[in-house]
This record gives sequence, C-alpha cells and structure tokens, in this order.
Amino acid sequence: MAYSMTAFSRQTRDADWGSLQLELRSVNQRYLEPHFRLPDTLRDLEPAFREALRRRLARGKVECSLRFDPATGGETLSVNRERLAELARALHEVRAELPDAPLPDALALLDHPGVVDARGIDLDTVKQAARALFDTALDDLIDGRAREGARLAELIQQRLDAVRVQVAEVRRLMPSILERQRTQLTERLDALEAELDPQRLEAEVALLAQKADVDEELDRLETHVTEVERQLGQKGPIGRRLDFLMQELNREANTLSSKAVVAESTRCAVELKVLIEQMREQIQNIE
Repeated sequence: MAYSMTAFSRQTRDADWGSLQLELRSVNQRYLEPHFRLPDTLRDLEPAFREALRRRLARGKVECSLRFDPATGGETLSVNRERLAELARALHEVRAELPDAPLPDALALLDHPGVVDARGIDLDTVKQAARALFDTALDDLIDGRAREGARLAELIQQRLDAVRVQVAEVRRLMPSILERQRTQLTERLDALEAELDPQRLEAEVALLAQKADVDEELDRLETHVTEVERQLGQKGPIGRRLDFLMQELNREANTLSSKAVVAESTRCAVELKVLIEQMREQIQNIE
C-alpha cells in the first residue's frame, strides 16, 4: 500500500518526576532526513531514536522535538561549575571580538543548557518513559502516513481511470480520422483537377495512416497504467518507481501529441498530460 511522507503526531506523559511532550513531524524528502531537538539531559537518546526511524521509515524529512519539564517538588538545583566556567570563557572571547555586544544576565546564564542540574530525579526512569513515548508517537505517525497514503492512492486511481477513458477515446476516433484524411486528400486533388490513379491514392493514404498511427503509444500507455496500479498495491517504498512511471507516461503522451492530426486527438493528448501532471504532483508525497 502507499504511504504518504506527510504526517504529524504529538504524545505526552505526566508522572511524579514531571512531564514529557514529544512531537514527530514528517514531510516529503528524497531521502530519510531526521532532525532532533532534545533536552540536554536526554541528548543521549538521539542514537536510539535515529535507529528506530531508520528501521521503519525509508523517506521523508522527520523532525523530532522532545520537551521535559521536571516536577517542582522533591528535587534540588545544582550549578554545574565546569559548564559555567566553559560558558564564561566563551563569553570572554566573544567580548574580546565584539566589545559592544551585551552580556547575558545571571538568570540567562542559568537558563543555558547544562548549567543547572536537577538533583533527585531518576533520569533513567525519564529516559525509559521517553523511549516508550517515542515508540507510541512513531506508531501514530506511521498510521497517519498510511491514512494519507490511502487517500493519495484513491486520487491517483481516479486519474488512471481517466487516462484509460482518453486512450479508449483516441482508439475510437482513429478510423474516422483516417477516413477524414482520405476525404480531404481526394477533395484537394479534385480542386486541383489532378488525376491520380487508385493505387497511388491508396499509397498516399497508407503513408498518412502510418504517420498518424498511435496504436503503439496507446498500448504502452495502457501498460504503464496497469503497472502503476500494481505498484500501488505493493509493500514497501514505491514513490520512486511511481515517479519513473509518470515520466514514461508523459513520454507517450508527448509522442501522441506530436502525431495528433485533428483537434479531437489533440484535446485527448492535452488531457492526458494534465492527468499525468496531477498524478505526478500527488506522487511527490508518497514514500
């Protein structure tokens, strides 16, 4: 089945040690591109989160944001003097380069990641809860991608059905198109009062018919449509295959347009191009 690359999930967890809020947001991207915004105290969770995304997703830009608010009772705050000293050295270097730059106040320094440590909180418990929350969010994100993918597949199928209608219309028009060409050629010869033996006339008509023959293009269009439908039912990532098939469909539509000799077939070719472009836009969001 088709999976969209666009989805969103927000999960929260409240406990005695505080609260966690985790958001996963994914949009279309050629490859899998994860980005993480994690609290400094939970930064070491990133490798596990990254591996979980790699195992279950193939494409998409995925943003993961985790917020941790410790409970206000039961813990004490302790200044990380080593971290504060590093920050002071960095501020001194900045002031040397930019003498007029304003320095942060004490409250801003305390708010800098890693300067203040919360004592009395079992971080292992918090990390375990964060991992469980991430798994729940990832399940929810994938379910959302599946629902959106199903809707995209329905829209694509509607266009595929419309492509088949246009192909059938061109096939229906071809006998009348060839007959019209024969009539027009005869009328031009009559207007010129020129005589042409029947064999020569048939040869000219056959040449015109050969130039206007689009059976091969119509056959390939139908073959590509069938393959797109088959891909929509496959497991795993299908977006790139579908994108390639759209290129092939567009190639045949262009050839059909170049061979169009009457307004009716030209309109069919234009409609085919519109339908293929609509499908291509939808496929950009499919994993």
